[in-house]
Amino acid sequence: MRTSLVQRFALIALFPITLIGATGLCAAAQTGDPAPPDKYAWLEDINGDKPMAWVREHNARTAAVLEKDPRFATLQTDALRVLESPDRLPWPDFHGGAVYNFWQDAQHVRGILRRTTLQDYLALDPKWETVLDYDALAKQDNQSWVAKDIDCLLPQKEVCMVQLSAGGEDAVTEREFNLKTSKFVEGGFVLPKSKQNEAWLDKDTLLVGRNWGPGTMSESGYPVTVRIWKRGQPLDSATEIFRGGVKDVQAGFVTYDDGEGHRAAVIGRDVSFFEHEWHLVLPDGTHKLALPPKTELEGFVDNQLIFSLHEYWTPDGATASLKQGSIIAIDLDAASRNPTHLKPVVVFAPTAQEFAQQVATTRHHLLLTTLEHVQGRAYVCTRGKDGNWTRKKLPVADNLTVGFVSASQLDDRFFLAETGFLNPHSLWLGDAATATLQPAKTQKALFDGSKDVVEQWQATSKDGTKIPYFIVHRKDIAYNSNNPTVMTAYGGFEASYTPFYDSVLGKLWLERSGVFVLANIRGGGEFGPAWHEAGLKTHRQRIYDDFYAVAQDLVARKVTSPRHLGIFGGSNGGLLMGVEFEQHPEMWNAVVIEVPLLDMLGFEHLSAGASWVGEYGSPSIPEERAFLASISPYHNLKPDGHYPEPLIFTTTKDDRVGPQHARKFAALMEEYHLPFFYDEITEGGHGEGADNKQEARTDAEKYTYFMMKLM
Repeated sequence: MRTSLVQRFALIALFPITLIGATGLCAAAQTGDPAPPDKYAWLEDINGDKPMAWVREHNARTAAVLEKDPRFATLQTDALRVLESPDRLPWPDFHGGAVYNFWQDAQHVRGILRRTTLQDYLALDPKWETVLDYDALAKQDNQSWVAKDIDCLLPQKEVCMVQLSAGGEDAVTEREFNLKTSKFVEGGFVLPKSKQNEAWLDKDTLLVGRNWGPGTMSESGYPVTVRIWKRGQPLDSATEIFRGGVKDVQAGFVTYDDGEGHRAAVIGRDVSFFEHEWHLVLPDGTHKLALPPKTELEGFVDNQLIFSLHEYWTPDGATASLKQGSIIAIDLDAASRNPTHLKPVVVFAPTAQEFAQQVATTRHHLLLTTLEHVQGRAYVCTRGKDGNWTRKKLPVADNLTVGFVSASQLDDRFFLAETGFLNPHSLWLGDAATATLQPAKTQKALFDGSKDVVEQWQATSKDGTKIPYFIVHRKDIAYNSNNPTVMTAYGGFEASYTPFYDSVLGKLWLERSGVFVLANIRGGGEFGPAWHEAGLKTHRQRIYDDFYAVAQDLVARKVTSPRHLGIFGGSNGGLLMGVEFEQHPEMWNAVVIEVPLLDMLGFEHLSAGASWVGEYGSPSIPEERAFLASISPYHNLKPDGHYPEPLIFTTTKDDRVGPQHARKFAALMEEYHLPFFYDEITEGGHGEGADNKQEARTDAEKYTYFMMKLM
């Protein structure tokens, strides 16, 4: 619900050996008996002296092996070279008629925000003007700032709120910044550190959600109140206009300006991760829209609020249901007059094979990407005078991922990107008025993929469901079961994983004849909301069965064998890795578990864990607790298990999932005398590092580990 100048393009977001044991913990959970005390709860004290001493000890042990490996230094150098390459594509962002870009390189470790004209951006060597230097700011403030979002007042986007994170954590400090003068506004708005958000109502007024004290933050750690803050007013005197409940995930909000004189302010009460209430902010207060809970706000154009439906809905007075996965438009004026009797108009309805993915808006048009059997499609949608919508297809290539990078609110121009596993990013400048594209920029290849090929295969899961997956391998591959192969997936939160150009993966793995596999397992959004819901809560074993089925298919085709097969994943994907590590230890010889959830009976009370009950279920509900106990990696580790030696990675500054899961799991492995590598870097937030140098080290460590185990 924010426009970011900095993070624009992502096509890419948890016992004693003999007395308690894993079996005893699960049995207690299923019978309702009290669970034994968690003897490693002391590691949940994130910055405590004793836990940090434990971290340093295990980091040193891991570094003594992986970083002393003769391959490590070369891999680190290669990773940093492609991460800092001047040939990377400078991702554009339209703001106030100019093109902005966030850029990191060897001279700008934490990055700079810079700008140029559109005409100059399209040239081979644009002339950039630095707007904000994060390294200089960090030095000035004596703080390890990491760039986060920038939120600007529409439509001109001149005054903005800049988010600054200490070390990469989600909690941020915000300061008012003027893009025109390239300076922070003297005496301007400042929001001290908190997990928080804001949006501009006008140049002198902000909507703000933050930690105002008891009852203003959810159990997930996010704001649940919304206040109006006027320029010059003490922050604590801001006027509250909305309050959710502490059991909610959060109360978020967004403001829009369609460039035609229509403005909208909407509060979203996130009752759960997937269930929302939408409230219009009007002069006489807030008014709830009569929308179904599983609805997401996507944008605003031509005075129409755009929503995506994640459940079937029969509007009041209608006789037919709108399809799950539809994109709909609701007239703002009509909704303001009568928010309880809405008259939605369908912009896009899914088919058996095509599902909506991304929505963006220009001044007069709506932009839409879809997946058609995991193939990217793109459209321009236009509202006619009769209120109905028409759609024109944009000429994008097959077998590539497509995504809108930025769209202008001052006219109908936009940037669209295409990418694939072996295809460096290509950028197109589009005109929504004519539904045309013209070449803008193409990134030079950052690794040699000329000997490789991409194929899409499918496996059959335990229940008969067909699971597609992509495989990248040498054209002359020998099907002899000996190819070193790494495989990943995510399988959660309706996130779609599609082909992407990963220069580090290409340089460090594919160039060395490694095979890469991306599995489109259930839990994601590749086939719409139903694909996600098939793996929700107590149905989650389907996700793990899907992943295992792809691995079995690779072995059956003699691409690889368990001796040469490794897997990796982060966050929810880290949970996936933990489950696969335990359920099928014989299938893998290397497992990288990154920033993971692993304690699935305690996750609800760790960091932001309470916000994910909609995805995983709650340990407080007996049926859901029994299932979580059956798959929780922390509670199913066996002292006599024959596991591969994993690499467990996390960061101290991860205030989303938190390092507690990884620490406790590693400590239990240590108690059971099971081999493992552990690495916890101090910065990086919920990711691989706070800058390119940190990421290069993390990547080098991971691929050194894979080469040790698989090659």
